[in-house]
Amino acid sequence: MSAVSSSGRVLVTVSGPDTPGITATLTGIVAEAGAELVDIEQVVLSGQLTLCLLIGVTLERGGPGTGVLKELLFAAKAIGLELDFKVVSPSKNDAHDGAGRRSFAVTVIGAVVDAACIHAITRTLAEHQANIDAIRRLSDGDLSSLEIGISLDDDDGRAQALRLALLSIARQRNVDLALQVEDLSRRNKRLVVFDMDSTLIRVEVIDELARLHGVYDEVATVTATAMAGGMPYEESLKLRVAKLAGMHYASVLGLVADLPLQDGAEELLRVLKGLGFKTAVISGGFSVAADAVRSRLGLDYAFSNVLEVKDGKLTGRVQEPIVGPQRKADLLDALAQREGIPLFQTIAVGDGANDLLMLEKAGLGIAFHAKAKLKDAADTSVSDGGLDRVLYLLGLRARDVRAFLNG
Repeated sequence: MSAVSSSGRVLVTVSGPDTPGITATLTGIVAEAGAELVDIEQVVLSGQLTLCLLIGVTLERGGPGTGVLKELLFAAKAIGLELDFKVVSPSKNDAHDGAGRRSFAVTVIGAVVDAACIHAITRTLAEHQANIDAIRRLSDGDLSSLEIGISLDDDDGRAQALRLALLSIARQRNVDLALQVEDLSRRNKRLVVFDMDSTLIRVEVIDELARLHGVYDEVATVTATAMAGGMPYEESLKLRVAKLAGMHYASVLGLVADLPLQDGAEELLRVLKGLGFKTAVISGGFSVAADAVRSRLGLDYAFSNVLEVKDGKLTGRVQEPIVGPQRKADLLDALAQREGIPLFQTIAVGDGANDLLMLEKAGLGIAFHAKAKLKDAADTSVSDGGLDRVLYLLGLRARDVRAFLNG
């Protein structure tokens, strides 16, 4: 070991097999020596411990901290650990914690997050002068999601440039990447609103109704055009519903009684409800389906279009006002006000162009298995896997979610 100066800060790094009591033993030595514990971090990866202690010491004979490094070394060796230390300049240690820096969370979600992907991300962070403060895995069993804590100059232009660079990596590497300001509001969201068709459920209800009524091809073509942003939603809805005129309402009720829920929807809603979130479906579809989904998933609210029925059959019209893009955003705003929740504490999840204004209104807009137009405009996206992957964007680890659901 190299000699250290008479006073200063020493970074002690201990590594080896993890066993109970290691941290207690080493911090007890620091305390007994009268040395100052400035900072501490610990991580366990595949059963291997890395413990870092930043210690403020005065190594003059008889001063606080005298002999602490020797005692730590002896103790570490006795329990089969490796120990190293080096003197750290306080100014260097504090370089990323001072004024003018802002904390962000970079969340990575993919089928596989491999070394090449992580290299591309971390290289881009370095190019944008972002310091990596911490990395932790969110997924369980495989490396499909992780969170990188970074600090960056408090400059909106710099953050936006980094966001665009990360979006480029997401496209190239077939992963989803989110850049969120790491503050209390990120971990204190209180209201989540969802689109219904192809979001909370795996189908487009109007297409399935058209299939039953024998007009599927005509309706599906209009649906695809509308969801890709090629036609005003209100216009497309009227055109499609008109083709359902004469359909027996009993057939509609039979269809919505057993709609296929999106993968992960039940797990996501159980966690959100258990954590005290308010939840809603705001859909450009139909209330008969939205109400059924609300009941099955335990949502607090449901807003959607009402099909006009006469003599037990659909008339081919919907009641006004139509829940289109602007009304979706307005309903989110009104619901947040009703619950006394600031918009920055809201989340909106959707898949189509008619969800764009709602996602822009929310504090966090998430494009789920979305069309390109929405994916490019949203704060972030979930392109693969189930709806429960939204929980990664809240910083929740899979193992904690599993424990919560099994509790």
